[in-house]
Amino acid sequence: METTRTDRFKTAILLLAATGLIAGLAFHFAGQSDLARRVWFAGVVPALAALVVEILRSLRRGEVGLDIVAALSMSAALVFGETLAAAVVAVMYSGGTFLEAFAEGRARREMHDLLSRVPRTATRHLNGGLEDVPLDGIAPGDRLLIRQGDVVPVDGTVASETAFVDTSALTGESLPVRLTRGADAMSGSTNAGEAFDLTATREAKDSTYAGIVRLVEEAQASKAPMSRLADRWSLGFLVITIGIAFAAWWFTGDPIRAVAVLVVATPCPLILAVPVALVAGLSRAAHFGVLIKGAGPLETMARIRTLILDKTGTLTDGRPRIVSIDSHDGMAEDDILRLAAALDQASQHPVAQAIVAAAKARCFMLPVPSEVAEIPGEGVVGHVEGRQVIVGGDGFVASRVGRRPGDHPAMAAGSVLVAVAVDGHMAGHLVMSDPLRDGAGAMLDGLRREGIGRILLATGDRADVAERVTEGLGLDGLRAELAPDQKVLLVLSERKNGPVMMVGDGVNDAPALAAADVGVAMGARGAAASAEAADVVLLVDRIDRLGPGIEIARASRRIALESVIAGIGLSVLGMIAAAYGYLTPVEGALLQEVIDVAVILNALRALRIAPREMPGTASVMPGQPA
Repeated sequence: METTRTDRFKTAILLLAATGLIAGLAFHFAGQSDLARRVWFAGVVPALAALVVEILRSLRRGEVGLDIVAALSMSAALVFGETLAAAVVAVMYSGGTFLEAFAEGRARREMHDLLSRVPRTATRHLNGGLEDVPLDGIAPGDRLLIRQGDVVPVDGTVASETAFVDTSALTGESLPVRLTRGADAMSGSTNAGEAFDLTATREAKDSTYAGIVRLVEEAQASKAPMSRLADRWSLGFLVITIGIAFAAWWFTGDPIRAVAVLVVATPCPLILAVPVALVAGLSRAAHFGVLIKGAGPLETMARIRTLILDKTGTLTDGRPRIVSIDSHDGMAEDDILRLAAALDQASQHPVAQAIVAAAKARCFMLPVPSEVAEIPGEGVVGHVEGRQVIVGGDGFVASRVGRRPGDHPAMAAGSVLVAVAVDGHMAGHLVMSDPLRDGAGAMLDGLRREGIGRILLATGDRADVAERVTEGLGLDGLRAELAPDQKVLLVLSERKNGPVMMVGDGVNDAPALAAADVGVAMGARGAAASAEAADVVLLVDRIDRLGPGIEIARASRRIALESVIAGIGLSVLGMIAAAYGYLTPVEGALLQEVIDVAVILNALRALRIAPREMPGTASVMPGQPA
């Protein structure tokens, strides 16, 4: 609401200034010069008054900006009778601020799209019927109906056979994603297919999309170090401008040259280019599923030299997968998996759930187990279709069937061996591992090309496991068996090599994320603590989005610097020309407006940044079988 009122006020000031300029020109060409000067004067006064009020507010906040140059140029032009020049400056300055507001609005469009899609209600199944409930009335376990076109209101799991969701607003994926029963559905995605049922797993306030909205609001309110640096530069530019204007008047005795110098410097690209380019970068990164919490982290992200990665859930997927199934008693591999998964339905252990997910991915119908007994940390015993089944660690199962556990030929560091016995005989083994995320190797190669000098792994896991998993990645260092405080020390020690980025997903990573110059959290499945501590959140559970995020940050910063250098250079040349009498005040105002428009248009190039190594469109979401 406040932003709308401000935009309306800026529009009204622009209209008053433009009306005064045009009406004065009409009277001037009609031969009524005195009346024209009075009309121009009247058109300048509202813009000058609004500008003085803004300057006083800035000074009260301890900020000295280039608005002072605009006020001086308009005031000087009125004092020395250059009312046409003053009217042109008033139109150009109010037009510049209006154009800046329009450009920032254009740059924030992707973020605004995220905010504008927040649902207000949801449809819940209740006693055989449906009811509309507010979002804060949804509790974990509620069964919701997601109609075609509805935005998924809370995080949950698909309770129907299939669902097709559009995640483009969150991740930039252009194609709908197919989810099967039990797959995770992220709040904020849109139902692109037939209606489906969703079982809520979180309250609305704790869901992914609610967190994204909070982070976007924080990002919109931020101010980048480059913006603060621009404020400091503006003081130097102000001194230079006044110095050139005073010198022109002193050495020539012509105050009009001083007015022309002031006019050329108003407004300055220094205060236009930086915020527009960086906000455009934030918006562009959000389009690709990289939510940067503010312009400050974006600017820092562009200067990163060292990257530290957590292993489990970050560099690896964090969910064990079946690598191979070995039969020892002639039983078919599918039967071993089906019986093991049927029994593991009764367990909440991550390995058990991974086995169940693998069976469902093969479309197996899993019977309900009976007489189930789970020994925590060891395994599960029960009956499936009248057969006794034992699933668990190799030693646990071997002891139950009177066999010695032994080394498995397919076993390697980083793998998990799950034994399966049926009716007292060792049926086979499931070899499972936590693999690297898709595209991890290519992402690291791309980051090195982007200028990342050191890439380290920091994990609490054993060294042999970490070495096996990361073999061939060409890491610059590996630190294993680290406690959370040791990860923090690693981050602090690496700062001697330049700004450090830490990437993690668990609660134990939160301190290191907060200590890093830029902390990055895996937001799709990562812990809330890590997302809160981080400066950047990857909205989709894909580590390969990190490369495009850094590339966008660096391109945005480069565009901002290009705009500032080119704009200030042209302004200084224009001021020198005005000081030597080659530009009149009116010509100087028109020249500066051309410079300002060019600077803003160049800054908006950040909206078209196309990462060179943007990962291909994914059709598989976390929780969906590949």
